Parts: sequence; structure tokens; C-alpha cells
Amino acid sequence: MKRGTVWVAIALAVLGLAAATATSILHDGLSASATPTRLEVFIARNVRHLSIPARARSSQNPVGASAENLHAARLHFADHCASCHANDGSGDTPIGHGLYPKPPDLRKSDTQNLSDGEIFWIIENGVRFTGMPTFTIHGSNDDSWKLVLFIRHLPQLSVEERLEMQRYNPKGPEDHDEEQQEHDFLKGESQHEKPHHPQ
Repeated sequence: MKRGTVWVAIALAVLGLAAATATSILHDGLSASATPTRLEVFIARNVRHLSIPARARSSQNPVGASAENLHAARLHFADHCASCHANDGSGDTPIGHGLYPKPPDLRKSDTQNLSDGEIFWIIENGVRFTGMPTFTIHGSNDDSWKLVLFIRHLPQLSVEERLEMQRYNPKGPEDHDEEQQEHDFLKGESQHEKPHHPQ
């Protein structure tokens, strides 16, 4: 194949990609509630893969999968990650539904088939043009490696573990108000629980 023909084929492919992207944008607008097209998903996953340095992709998790490490990671995930990813890793949360693209289901093969190094790199560096922020400045490398262990564990997460995590989920003002009302109600009950003497 001649060099000129190759360049024409590349130019046509780029134009086709641009046309497909423009069609998608015109159809759905820039709404974050839209679902990414298969083409967008394919491109995004491949770009993400290529953006992770080869050395990082091949990194092995130095943290052992002990019960203690998994417990620490579970509570860390509940406090820092579950707002978007949900305690079970499904991404089924109000915040998750409002993001574009939506958070992936961490239990499924698209995440589970990533190497430990890839998951670690994503936790540490975030993913550009998504809602996934960088967490490099928020903790130690060990915290991120422990999260890798927990993400691997998500497909086997038990009901008991999920219930424990709920106690460590961040609470909004409504939750604090509800807790205060319950506290006030119980306090009021105890003050009124005096023996009643008939007259």
C-alpha cells in the first residue's frame, strides 16, 4: 500500500470518528445523564490503558491480603469511595447516577481483569474527564494498595461486611438531623418515664 493511500485511510478514519462523536453530542447534547456510546467506551478504555505507564501496570501489590488489611480497606472504602461507587462497588448511588461516564461496576470483569498496578495507578492518579479524582495526596501508598485488595474482594462481599460499612459512610445534614431527632426523642422519653401515681 502506498504512503499516500495510508494517509488517506487515516484521514478518513479520523473524519469518521469526528462525525460519530459530533452525532452523539448532537443527539444527547452535553448532558451528564446520557449513556456513553460503545465507541466512546471503547476509546476511553483504550486511552486509559495507554495512559498508564507500563512499569505501573506491571507493579505487584506489596500489601498482604490479611483480614486486618481487608478490614482497614473496607472502612476506608466506605468513608472515601462509597459515595460514588456504593458499598458493594456497583456504582448505584445518587452521585454515581449523576456522573458522566457513570462509575464502573467494580465487581465486573472490566475492573477485575485490570492488573493490581493498573487499579493502584487509577486510585492514585484518578481518570481525566471523569468523576474519578486523584487520591495521591489523601493518604499513603499502603492505603491505596489495601484498596486494591478490597476491590478484588468486592465480588465476595458479605451482607455483614456491607452492613458494617454503612456505619462508616459519610453523613449529610439530613442524616445528622435525623440522628439528633432520635436522640432528642429518646432523651425526652427517658425524662418522662417517671412512675405514675394515681390520685
